[in-house]
Amino acid sequence: MNCYHCGEECQEEHLYYKDKNFCCNGCKTVFEILETNHLSYYYELEQAPGISPKTNKNRFAFLDDAEIAAKFLEFQDGDLSIVSFLIPSMHCSSCIWILENLKKLEPGIQSSQVDFPRKTIRLSFRNQSVSLREVVILLTRLGYEPNISLDNFEKKEEKVDRQLIYRLGVAGFAFGNIMFLSFPEYFELREFWLEQFKPVFRWLMFFFSLPVVFYAASDYFSSAYKGLRSKMLNIDIPIALGIIVLFVRSSTDILLNLGSGFFDSLSGLVFFLLLGKFFQQKTYRFLSFERDYKSYFPIAVTRLRSENGCFEEEQVQVYQIRKGDRIVIRNAELIPMDGLLLSEEASIDYSFVTGEAEPVSCKKGDHLFAGGRQQGGLIEIEATKEVKQSYLTQLWSHESFTKKTEKSFKTLTDQISRRFTLSVISIAILSGIFWLFYDSAQALNVFTAVLIIACPCAIALAAPFTLGNLLRIFGKNRLYLKNASVIEKMAGIDTIIFDKTGTITATGKKQISYEGITLSEEEMELLSSSLRASNHPLSRSLYALLKRHHIKVPEDFEEIPGKGILSRQGNNHMKIGSTSLLGQPSSTENFQKTQVHISNNEEYKGYFTFQNLYREGTAALFQQLSKNYEVILLSGDNQGEERRLKEMLPKNVQMHFNQKPGEKLEFVKRLQQQGKKVMMVGDGLNDAGALAASDVGIAISEDINVFSPACDGIIDARSYQQLARFLKISQGGISIIQWSFLLSLAYNLVGLGFAISGNLMPVVAAILMPLSSISVVVFTTFLSNLISRKIKSV
Repeated sequence: MNCYHCGEECQEEHLYYKDKNFCCNGCKTVFEILETNHLSYYYELEQAPGISPKTNKNRFAFLDDAEIAAKFLEFQDGDLSIVSFLIPSMHCSSCIWILENLKKLEPGIQSSQVDFPRKTIRLSFRNQSVSLREVVILLTRLGYEPNISLDNFEKKEEKVDRQLIYRLGVAGFAFGNIMFLSFPEYFELREFWLEQFKPVFRWLMFFFSLPVVFYAASDYFSSAYKGLRSKMLNIDIPIALGIIVLFVRSSTDILLNLGSGFFDSLSGLVFFLLLGKFFQQKTYRFLSFERDYKSYFPIAVTRLRSENGCFEEEQVQVYQIRKGDRIVIRNAELIPMDGLLLSEEASIDYSFVTGEAEPVSCKKGDHLFAGGRQQGGLIEIEATKEVKQSYLTQLWSHESFTKKTEKSFKTLTDQISRRFTLSVISIAILSGIFWLFYDSAQALNVFTAVLIIACPCAIALAAPFTLGNLLRIFGKNRLYLKNASVIEKMAGIDTIIFDKTGTITATGKKQISYEGITLSEEEMELLSSSLRASNHPLSRSLYALLKRHHIKVPEDFEEIPGKGILSRQGNNHMKIGSTSLLGQPSSTENFQKTQVHISNNEEYKGYFTFQNLYREGTAALFQQLSKNYEVILLSGDNQGEERRLKEMLPKNVQMHFNQKPGEKLEFVKRLQQQGKKVMMVGDGLNDAGALAASDVGIAISEDINVFSPACDGIIDARSYQQLARFLKISQGGISIIQWSFLLSLAYNLVGLGFAISGNLMPVVAAILMPLSSISVVVFTTFLSNLISRKIKSV
């Protein structure tokens, strides 16, 4: 049965309401809210459009603090407040519809506007009627929890650079008008009034070209100058040279009344070049590829303040926490600073920091580190360091773990630019010298004509349009790359490194198996009842498997920290936990496996083994990749599942365990020193150094809007098994660019034939230059779409 609201399978709960199935009370409550307020049209727009809501109101208590709330508000004047939030779970038309109708659910909300591409909502509300905290709780109850973190709290207003759009607009406007004014010249019409106004048309074309040359094309001049200053012949040098020659020769033609010049070709050249840049400039504004620990940290925590001998809770900003403060951490909350455990026990999940999959059992007085997540009930800790001095922040701030500066990566276009530039200039000079002796009157015309027709417009467009289109294809398939150059890097990869925990394993899921004497129904009931009363993560996982049995409250129950559970019901005395609790010898074979042992009335029954649940398609993906790449598994986890992995993965996959963050980084660097091109696929802070150092760093995420380390790309976990396909498409994209270069070369050879022979007419240039650009755009777009469909069907 699937939930009517969110579409997820009804596993933990199975509720019926008005002949509909719901997976939890949260989904059922949302349905009731929408139906009561006559907003059930929400379900007519999409089938199962909702997200299962999480309604822990205590998490947003910090928003009642006026100082914290003021950081989020864009505007506040008297009773009116305006705020914007990122809503990661927004995914369909139903989401847009309900979010823009929030005022029907809460009268204090005046208006709400959704920006779907950025996944943001802008709300105006009356703060005398509804508080910021109540607005956030309403969104969370509906399943649209805002993404609120320390990074949001400190983030400055993002400045959007629209210079490329402005330049493209200027070039397009000028190109259209110049083409219109050039028509009489193309067809040599002798109509009286056209002849009379021909000089006016020519000077109008000149004035339209001025903003094109001196504004729209300015980046090409700047890039060419930087290339020459660095003694590098980049592709922008022949482009800038071609633009200058086009403009000077065309201006000379109309000044001396020799013709209309090449203003149409000039404006068309710049327009198509800028269009290529714009097409390649695909960004995913709702994603960040440069996140750090602040995207993971809460804005505020609960501090215990001593008042007349009693402790009272208060919400404070994490940066206000000082050494010695007592902090309350609830289930699933993150520890934002190093501290000492004051509670009797805790189970801390450090997988994000260390890569170790299993939670660490801690006792009173143990040191806890920032970045750990409490698994179980409420605990108290005493801060030993401030947030900015914690182990996690020092680890992230280390220069080895900061995002790499862009390496000197030469694109395919860069690789041919030097030879092409030298060839063009050489042909132009040699042609000029030949005509200087053969017919000196034609020498200058031939020299400039070669530079004009050989301007590599089509070559410069091949890569931007191919890679820009592939960038969109990848995005539709849930691989979001930082920029188009990452695709070229992916095509050159020969070694792929995978992290284990959270990367090839499914987050928060376990595969549980039992070995031993079959338990009776009565024993199963007592086992389930005992596990239900425990907050230990393993107990919760095992209870989720066994809870179909009749649940009773045990007559006696005792949980021994670090060992397990003692429970009694009637004549059954059950022990659940470690071998030491049961008085059984430990097996060296299973020492690194996570196991829970069972005995009843001092009779040993057996044990449950907990193993990682690997993502669907992992074995097939490694099988595909190992045929063409060197594949390595690099894990911070122990060797407990090495045998299982060897059975599941191809034999040529290398495996290295117990790798600390620094060791992962050094491993990548050693491979690169051997001349390897390395792709790293990871998920947590423990992978950040390796992701930064690798040639291509891909972060895998269950939720692409939540924290991911600094990386070159983010892949949705649902598309993880398609990684081999993405790599193959990248290689196909490079082949398309190479074929486009050949097509462009053919156009240049034809044009050079006209130019060198002294027969280049404005009409020839006006036809060849736009035609070569348009044909390359069509060619690359068609083939890039074709290879993506072809590979998808394999």
